[in-house]
Amino acid sequence: MNSLTKTICAAAAFLATAATAGAQIGNPFIHDPSTIVECEGKYYTFGTGGGGLISEDGWHWESGAVRPGGGVAPDAMKIGDRYLVVYATGAPGGNTGHKSRVYMMWNKTLDPNSPDFKFTDPVDIAGSDGFEDCDGIDPGLLMGPDGRLWLVYGTYFGYMRIVEMDPKTGLVKTDHEPVDVAISCEAGQMFYEDGWYYLLATHGTCCDGMNSTYETIVGRSRDPRGPYIDNVGRDMVQGGGKLVFASEKHRVGAGHMTRYIIEEGVEKCAVHFEGDLDLSGRSTLAIRPLLWENGWPKAGEILADGKYGIVSERRGNALELSVKTTRMQGSMRGGVGGFSGGPGAGAPRPANGAAAAPGAAAPAQRPQPQPQPIVPMPDQTLADVIDTWPAGDTELRLGADMYRPHQDWEITAVPDAGGYLGGAYYKIIIAGTKKALTATEEKEVIAAGEYTGADNQLWRIDQLRDGTYRIMPKAIPGCNEELALIAIADATPTLGRFDYNSDNSKWYFRKH
Repeated sequence: MNSLTKTICAAAAFLATAATAGAQIGNPFIHDPSTIVECEGKYYTFGTGGGGLISEDGWHWESGAVRPGGGVAPDAMKIGDRYLVVYATGAPGGNTGHKSRVYMMWNKTLDPNSPDFKFTDPVDIAGSDGFEDCDGIDPGLLMGPDGRLWLVYGTYFGYMRIVEMDPKTGLVKTDHEPVDVAISCEAGQMFYEDGWYYLLATHGTCCDGMNSTYETIVGRSRDPRGPYIDNVGRDMVQGGGKLVFASEKHRVGAGHMTRYIIEEGVEKCAVHFEGDLDLSGRSTLAIRPLLWENGWPKAGEILADGKYGIVSERRGNALELSVKTTRMQGSMRGGVGGFSGGPGAGAPRPANGAAAAPGAAAPAQRPQPQPQPIVPMPDQTLADVIDTWPAGDTELRLGADMYRPHQDWEITAVPDAGGYLGGAYYKIIIAGTKKALTATEEKEVIAAGEYTGADNQLWRIDQLRDGTYRIMPKAIPGCNEELALIAIADATPTLGRFDYNSDNSKWYFRKH
């Protein structure tokens, strides 16, 4: 991968920061990225043409990964204490037709500066002969729950195929013939989840920058050899496939999707966008939350900057300043002077409630109040209440979500403050003030009177596989534990261990 000039690098970095980074920051330029693999505290992904990207935090990426052999569309996996890398060679549609080959090699480490860094010689393990209905490139790897290793390969020219490998040698098992599992798609990857094997593939056109139409589709099977059926019952061999990931605004052509499980409930997917308007239209690495809905994977979204209520999944209570609530004017009957009659109102009756005697003069009717016109009422504003708040640090609590200023959080990404796999840290401030959500050394949360940018005022926000969110401080003073924002009972926010199976650990953001 060629380096950019210093001028373009600086501009790209600025654009990534200014745009709240739809792709990763740094120089995340890559085509056909492999599965992200962690090695000795760093993240690696390899791409077409040799080489790849390295990141220390999963957010800022730079070139530097080393992969010999050139070729296209590699994949990587750690097996035991070694790393298996596969890639393909050939010239699809070129002078060699579709006679393409898949190669594999091993290494003890992915760190090119390590004394143990040395790839084994590449070995040809699979591919196509140029005459069959398959183009043997774009290899993808899966280790099943039973320890069996699978290789999928193929492009939109003909069929995508799967074959079993020996996880000890990396060679294809000689007693297993390749099986057709999809047609007219490429960049195959496989997931295993809850008894199902999922085949992801990329459909559409590639390699045309902002005009590419790549999108990722999926089918599933109980058997790794298929058939892979989509959510409407169509076999991927017959052109089926449920949409998983498509283009975004400013970013088009989501292809070569892979999965990375951080821990239970916290999953990411990585793709390259064929063209990124924010980054000169280049092919870039992007990482998103991976969600699951009704047994199917789909790409989530990075939380956009804005004003939100931070609401507990437990009871729907909102994180708020622990201040005296300022009541709003108005009543359910339209305020003072509003119409207050009920059923039968207006029928004259004597003061004692008895009906008037026949022939008796009707008592004088009192004038009835007239309904007031219906008019919109203004929201409560910060100016209405701020004089009742303490000036400095303020305790927090959970209360009914009322869209009030003491529940109105301005959430803004801080791309230059570092990040984590798939996202930047955020600052979380009561809108219109300097009061910042802060983790304390007592493992509690407060709204500090000032935002300083300290690590305990920066927050990691991960969308979970069910669509809710985990909120974690970058650091807690005097504490080495990873703790998350949790709800105790229904009214108390604090920091504690994240538990995906507890609604007390989950939050959602309501747009304010």
